[in-house]
Amino acid sequence: MKRLTHLDKSGNAHMVDVSDKDETRRMAKASATINLTKTAMTALIEGNLKKGDALGVARIAGIIAAKKTADLIPLCHPLPITKVSVNLVPDTNSNTVVATATVKTKGQTGVEMEALTAASVAALTLYDMLKAIDKGITISAIQLIEKQGGKSGTWERTVE
Repeated sequence: MKRLTHLDKSGNAHMVDVSDKDETRRMAKASATINLTKTAMTALIEGNLKKGDALGVARIAGIIAAKKTADLIPLCHPLPITKVSVNLVPDTNSNTVVATATVKTKGQTGVEMEALTAASVAALTLYDMLKAIDKGITISAIQLIEKQGGKSGTWERTVE
């Protein structure tokens, strides 16, 4: 079993020292699913929300969240992010929106937490924008889809 890197020999939490690691190109992609009612989905698609363009605001919120991840996750390294994209895809058949965030950097540690944070905050922002219509919205399946770079190389989620 792998050792948890954020715990020292005494079991105390600490920030991992990455100063001796090689800089490599890193990429991570994560997603979150927002489950809406038909009424909330209709309002989102028609764009008649009092708070404005929900998808646009959620996209910007996700980008900002990726850049602020080290301020939110205690042991996360601040990274020089080189690219963040947040894509929100509504599906009127299932009344869901999938928020997918892709984050890139060239650095000594990966951007998985930045991608997960971006997707999560985009989903939370959609909740905020739509809660006046439906407080029962749920957010599910927050997950890493893929990561590239570093010593462990490429990892992709497999469907079982």
